[in-house]
Amino acid sequence: MALIWAACAPLAQAAPRQTPSGQPVPRYVSLKFDKVYARAGPGEDHRLLWVYEAKGLPVQVIAENIEWRRICDPDGGMAWVHRRLTSGESTVMRVKPTRLALHKKPRAEAEIVAYLNPRSIAELTKDCEKGWCKVRGDGVSGWAPAGELWGTSPAIQCKVGRTGAPRSR
Repeated sequence: MALIWAACAPLAQAAPRQTPSGQPVPRYVSLKFDKVYARAGPGEDHRLLWVYEAKGLPVQVIAENIEWRRICDPDGGMAWVHRRLTSGESTVMRVKPTRLALHKKPRAEAEIVAYLNPRSIAELTKDCEKGWCKVRGDGVSGWAPAGELWGTSPAIQCKVGRTGAPRSR
């Protein structure tokens, strides 16, 4: 049915969603500092859920107001953080428990130049294309399959109901 509707109305497009920042939602950002307080709501008066202790951690913004961003983290947790604690720097994370080969070219048969260890963060140096992303970490860059990195999927990454007692992440 949707295909018929699209064929009948080729000029109809969804209007871009307006956000306070003017940026799309969802989108990825990274944490700017070693210590970032995650809260249950958008304000310092809201309950502290946990403290992120990972500068550069990729997180996904799923909602925002002028000062606060609701984020998903690589473990699926949801929280609110102040916008000044995030950076537009693009990073990714290897969340699977195995090392990930980084290739010289965006092909599985290309030479392996390095490995990305589990729970490692790398800088995303080039937009992903044709299922491959160029990343850099510890002065080495290489290509990895997009599906093997957290921080590349356009789908919302949160796991519903993932909030809890204060803790460090």
